[in-house]
Amino acid sequence: MRNFIFSFLALLLLPAYMSGQAIKGKVVDGSGLGIPGAIIVAQESKTTAETDFDGNFTINAKTGEILKISMLGFDAVSVAATSDLMNINLKESQDTALKEVVVIGYGTAKKRDLTGSIVKVQAKEIADKPNPNPIVSVQGKVAGLSIVNSGKPGEDPDVRIRGTVSRYQTKPLYVVDGIFCDDIKFMNASDIESMEILKDASSLAIFGVRGANGVIIVTSKRAKNGKTTVNYNTSIGFKNITDTPSLTNASQFRTLYDEQRSNQGLAPYSQYALFNADTNWIDQIKNDNATIITHNLSVSNGTDKNKFYLGLGYIEDQGLIDYEKYKKFTFNINNETQLTESIKIGVAMNGYTSSLPQLHNFESSLRATPIVAPRNAEGIYNQLPLEIGAAQIGNPLANVEGKQFTQLNEETKYIANAFAEIKIIEGLKFRGSYLSDNSYSKGRGYTPVFDVYVSETDQLTPYGGNALTNVNQFKNDFKRAQQDYNFTYNKVFGKHDFTLLAGYNRLEENFEGLNGTVKQFVGGEPIPYDKRWWYLNVYPYGDPTTRFANSDQWDRSSVSYLARILYNYDGKYIVNASFRRDGSSELSEENRFQNFWSVGAAWDIVKEDFMKDQTIFNQLKVKGSYGILGNQYSSIHYPAYPAYTTGSSAIFGESVVPAYVLAYRNNPNLQWETVTSYEAGLEMKLLDNRLSFETAYFNKTTKDLLTFVDLGSEKFYTNAGEIENKGFEFTASWNDEINDDLSYSISGNATTLKNVVKSVYEPGFQVFDGPSILTAGSPIGSFYGYVVDGVYQSYADVLASAPSSLGDYGPGDFKYKDVNGDGKINTDDRTIIGNPTPDVMYGFSLSATYKQFSLSLDFQGVYGNEIYRDWGNGSTFAPFNYRTERLDRWTGAGTSNWEPRLNDGSGYNKLASTYMIEDGSYLRLRNVQLAYDFDSKFLEKTFIQSLRLFLNSQNPITWAHNSGFTPEAGGSPISFGKDTGGYPLPAITSIGLNATF
Repeated sequence: MRNFIFSFLALLLLPAYMSGQAIKGKVVDGSGLGIPGAIIVAQESKTTAETDFDGNFTINAKTGEILKISMLGFDAVSVAATSDLMNINLKESQDTALKEVVVIGYGTAKKRDLTGSIVKVQAKEIADKPNPNPIVSVQGKVAGLSIVNSGKPGEDPDVRIRGTVSRYQTKPLYVVDGIFCDDIKFMNASDIESMEILKDASSLAIFGVRGANGVIIVTSKRAKNGKTTVNYNTSIGFKNITDTPSLTNASQFRTLYDEQRSNQGLAPYSQYALFNADTNWIDQIKNDNATIITHNLSVSNGTDKNKFYLGLGYIEDQGLIDYEKYKKFTFNINNETQLTESIKIGVAMNGYTSSLPQLHNFESSLRATPIVAPRNAEGIYNQLPLEIGAAQIGNPLANVEGKQFTQLNEETKYIANAFAEIKIIEGLKFRGSYLSDNSYSKGRGYTPVFDVYVSETDQLTPYGGNALTNVNQFKNDFKRAQQDYNFTYNKVFGKHDFTLLAGYNRLEENFEGLNGTVKQFVGGEPIPYDKRWWYLNVYPYGDPTTRFANSDQWDRSSVSYLARILYNYDGKYIVNASFRRDGSSELSEENRFQNFWSVGAAWDIVKEDFMKDQTIFNQLKVKGSYGILGNQYSSIHYPAYPAYTTGSSAIFGESVVPAYVLAYRNNPNLQWETVTSYEAGLEMKLLDNRLSFETAYFNKTTKDLLTFVDLGSEKFYTNAGEIENKGFEFTASWNDEINDDLSYSISGNATTLKNVVKSVYEPGFQVFDGPSILTAGSPIGSFYGYVVDGVYQSYADVLASAPSSLGDYGPGDFKYKDVNGDGKINTDDRTIIGNPTPDVMYGFSLSATYKQFSLSLDFQGVYGNEIYRDWGNGSTFAPFNYRTERLDRWTGAGTSNWEPRLNDGSGYNKLASTYMIEDGSYLRLRNVQLAYDFDSKFLEKTFIQSLRLFLNSQNPITWAHNSGFTPEAGGSPISFGKDTGGYPLPAITSIGLNATF
């Protein structure tokens, strides 16, 4: 019976044996990295296969049969199939730049056919970095792209492309698999195939009113042809604070505080017997070795007819303060089916669900006096001294521990799309897509009541003065539906190559939000410290008379018509032109539609006959573009349709009837802002493509700024104002192979940027936001205040200087500069004291591969910007802890000409001035990675196709001049670069592995 079964199985397998066997191998580049998407063709058997993400393949062929391996950007090779695991090396093609395909708006194109500035970031640049938001991993990689990080788990970075172009919005448009998005924090870095950063008018005009801030196109991974492939990668990292602000200890504090009291005419502090601790409040609340854990699993299978991909991810990220934890689960599902030779359909969904952390900050720990112990002998939290900040600062540890896990917030997001692509005739295809973005957030919170100990009175008092527990609850729903219908026609005849696009886009968005609060009954039982009770209708604990609810809602829609032509003649002369007409429901009918367009041209000089005999240049491309982009962002929705607000009341008989008036004067002529953008550039590849170099000059001028004018008696929106951003970008790389075992690469980029506000509304009109100002002739968000010209050293010095009307002052106080030269110091002497926009942004990378080992280092930095230190300045009248720099304060003539005397009771030294300005320049070792790829021959006897181990260090060293945790400080378009001392950027050391089965 057993022999019969063996014979039967042999007969079944005979056809497969006669036609070939499973030939396995890996296709790698010059540095030994796997090449995904390479095509393998068996010349005799006519079978084909495609490499997976790690370059592995399996093909049915005969031993000894010739296999042809090809990949865009590499020279094709032919090798004989062997029964052993094959390792096939492809060399980069001489004209790689001309064959490289990039994703552009509503399609793809060869880079050779483009006239604009588009940078492609490959998956390997971001996949193995421990960043919950994938965009963070691109910092320092792309010229013109500014990313300012926040160390808080789950918080978005500040992202700007080629400067700040508007006063209401800075972030670029994200396009994820075709759908417009506001961010990509919902994505898993391991599910990203590539990112394209679009920067100039030639590439952005196709996005019309959304293109002014730049566009980042994100493409999710798709399955490749071949057998089923399973990939798993995981890492664990440990986060710590590396640069801690220097604050006085208890002994130093006592010295400075008593001196301050003496300067204010007060006796030394008399309660040191009660407050004799030496507490470092940062150490009390920080979470040492906070962990960040990632798990990613993907399954893919592709055939000629169907391609399926599933990706799952999980991140658990602890904050640098105790009890902060961010959890994020992501998924990516897509499936494409070739129904017939002419029809292809597909569906895809990206999404995530997250548990958001209850975030705190370190601000109070920088201010709280060190002489207070966190708890008293009975374990009760101590209140800060009544005379030293108790009214302004709560016990930092009590704020973190006493309120731990009292805010439960969740966020869910689904990005889905379905498409059908029909090939109508040769070269002409139609693609229709329906895309949606559904985002939901909700949360419940609780404010507990607990006591703190007041040492001066030996009594207990409610923390923060809060005697009643209360509950808050909110729910927000956002939906976006998008429809795209596009015709694309590609035709090559003779030396002419052109691609035409014509399309229609419809977008609908709506938002609904509800929120409310309720307090316990006065004198009643507190609402339980149990999340089961944290709802607005909490019964019987919630007092209905204190219940308050509010709502917010809006919706809008737009339609767009678009067209584009990509043309090149003989690969030498290239022209790109784009047009988009956008219509928005948020503007009045008369101004609802606006047109945006661009035109670009390029000349590849290497293709000319007179360059044929030269051997230096592989590419020499001169390019330029000009166009009009749009910006639809404003401070409110429907700025052309003002809402009503309460006004004066009227009395009719015995009834008082409230009146309602428009919140501001209507202006039916409002339009969206327009950005005139142009650039000129050069792209070069030299020395057998080992050296690459690109440079560009860009200019972006925003006109008709959407400006809210508040004149007191009259308020209205109008189109007025102008902002200019201009600069140069430089990108260079060198790649070389020493021998078969050793290769290396060096790359870098730099961007110069000059931002200036040309006008705001009318001459002299200014917009203030704290120390930041929007005013003509200066960079947007400039810091505004007084110039410190030293410290008064004596009364004679005071009398010899220009008199000041800014307040009481004397020896030891700041000597403010008479900026306007009128012989007196007053508010007219305020001037621009700092620019938060860097003059230069740069990044560079070094990498080397030796056999199975690889090492890479990434650096990133900025130069020429200023930071406004918004902590440790004595900026309030309450006495707080001191920066250690205050130990160098003025104590008499000649002792200091920068640090003023200690006198926080006076506001004279607390005015916004150059004393608060710090150098924002820094250089950061952004990432170091050491990796080992196991040899394929070692793995061939296992079920593992590839295995990579890596050790990663992120932000280990920063060279900076600021006194806070980090020199990075984002913010709003007109108020950024302010260091509040709130949260550090962590250094992360992680270890991980990546395995493919």
